[in-house]
Amino acid sequence: MGIKDDLKKQALNVSGKAMEKLMADDRRAMAIANAIGKAQRGKQALDRGQEELMKALNFAPRSEFKALGKQLSGLKRRLRELDEKLGAL
Repeated sequence: MGIKDDLKKQALNVSGKAMEKLMADDRRAMAIANAIGKAQRGKQALDRGQEELMKALNFAPRSEFKALGKQLSGLKRRLRELDEKLGAL
């Protein structure tokens, strides 16, 4: 084991103990969980607002780019398969 591994192990132990102390109080743990939930809901609302704005400005929203990327990946895979079949002939 090198010094890097030792430091990682110590850091994990310290962070684990800190999380245990932080979550030991039920009220504090609930407050943290509520804050995380609010942050997630806020991000979802921001994403929805961004998509609506992009559509209003006639720009493609991020979700369309993701779908297009998936389609392109499928086409690339299919092209590779066809190329291999042609190469075998």
